[in-house]
Amino acid sequence: MVFLVLFLQKKNSLLMATSETFLGVFFNTKIMLQALPDILAGMVVTIEIALLVVVTGLACGLALALIRSLAIRPLNWLIIFTVDLFRALPPLVIIVLFYFGLPNLNLTLSGFICTWISLSLVLMAFSEEIFWAGITAVARGQWEASRSTGLSFGQTLFHVVLPQALRITIPPLTNRTIAITKSTALASVVAVNEILGAASSAVSNTYNPSPLTMAAIAYLAIFLPVVVFGRWIETRFAWKK
Repeated sequence: MVFLVLFLQKKNSLLMATSETFLGVFFNTKIMLQALPDILAGMVVTIEIALLVVVTGLACGLALALIRSLAIRPLNWLIIFTVDLFRALPPLVIIVLFYFGLPNLNLTLSGFICTWISLSLVLMAFSEEIFWAGITAVARGQWEASRSTGLSFGQTLFHVVLPQALRITIPPLTNRTIAITKSTALASVVAVNEILGAASSAVSNTYNPSPLTMAAIAYLAIFLPVVVFGRWIETRFAWKK
């Protein structure tokens, strides 16, 4: 009985020591408070990049899909080549090419702008394919019926086909947009002080990973509501069975 009591006491002591070590390493309150201003500033930068990427990427993707619907063959080949190129390249490679490659052409862009343009091009490529799939999913009879009433090609596209196509594309477009905007963390590679960049700097200064825990919480605070909102959008605009 004595040995059992001693064993349990030793086990509890080890568990408490392990718990205190874990909390001290990943949830060091003092270090987290020191890093808080930098993390908050990084959240602002992350939100700015994400918003710019969403607006620019979706607008350019929709524009390319509409141009592609004109069926101008050489232009369509160029669009398909561009879209396939940016769908194939990893976002990090594009960011690094812009940031380190353009100075060789006497064109220097900040890490913020390089990240914005790179992720926008990736989102543009994927959203163009999604928009185009939505446009082609609309039955051909919709086009023919609209044109037979006297509507022009442009009127048919914008007033009949596009509203249906947009509704079809909402679920895949929402998922792809969220996935790409989370890649704002790649901006830390080109010295942008967003969430991950700020957390990495704090870790380097303190030799403690607690700022990375704060970074994870910050990403959840930003993107979890976005995911929930995206799910609501999908449910709100889904086709009723």
